Amino acid sequence: MNSNRKIIPVILSGGSGTRLWPLSRKSYPKQYLSLSQNTEKSMLQLTLERLEGLKDIDEPIVVCNEDHRFILAEQLREINVSAKSILLEPFGKNTAPAIAISALKALESEEEPILLILPADHDIKNKEKFLEAIS
Repeated sequence: MNSNRKIIPVILSGGSGTRLWPLSRKSYPKQYLSLSQNTEKSMLQLTLERLEGLKDIDEPIVVCNEDHRFILAEQLREINVSAKSILLEPFGKNTAPAIAISALKALESEEEPILLILPADHDIKNKEKFLEAIS
């Protein structure tokens, strides 16, 4: 990889809060919950921390529902992560449109961006294998 190019993580943090009811709610979907017995960090926070140690990584672009912008901002602050951009959806548009708008946003700062698309609600047990696969 060209040493000037960085991987831009795109964190998909939308969601309606209906799949894990009653734990998650429309106002607080699962990606903002701590579902691990080993930590109090949310799934979103664990997704971002999972990238630590990856070479050539840029600040993330995060896509979330407009209603969750303050939860998202607080959770980023708690783990000292600055976002390259936070894209707010007025209502859920699903994965493909979220990726498309993120790609357009990335093109504003880089001619040929490399995007790493990461849903914020996945549980990945083996961080080393995950980072190896990305590398």
